[in-house]
This record gives sequence, C-alpha cells and structure tokens, in this order.
Amino acid sequence: MLVALAASLYGCAGAPSFSLFGAYFPLWLLSALIGIVGAVISWRLFILAGWADVVGFPLLVNTAIGLMIAEIVWLSATGHIL
Repeated sequence: MLVALAASLYGCAGAPSFSLFGAYFPLWLLSALIGIVGAVISWRLFILAGWADVVGFPLLVNTAIGLMIAEIVWLSATGHIL
C-alpha cells in the first residue's frame, strides 16, 4: 500500500514552482492569489464606474474575471502563452 501511495505522488515531481525568499511555492498558488486580487479590483472598479447596479450577478461576473486573470497568469508563467 505504501508503494501505491508513493507512485501516485510521482506526478508532483515536475510541478512548476517559483522561489520566494528561499522557499519554493507552487505556481497555482501565485495564480490563485493574483486572480483573487484581480476579482477584488474588478469589483471596486464596477462600484467606482457605477456599473455595480447595471451588471447582473456581480459575484459570478467578478469571480469569472478573477478566474480569467488567474488562468492568464498560469498560462503565461508556464510558457503556453507567448
């Protein structure tokens, strides 16, 4: 059973990571944090522009914007977007 568990972790060997203060952090964590910041900024921009009342389902819209930003960061950092 221990061999099966160890074999299932083999896919984590080549995971993209970056060095931050001497420790390696996974790229998905950076992408998620940037996506959350992007969603909060888009929410604030909608309020400042007066679009908060016009846009339907603001939670869904801002979450989608944050997801798109996180995906762009992920794809550009892994080299899939030039």
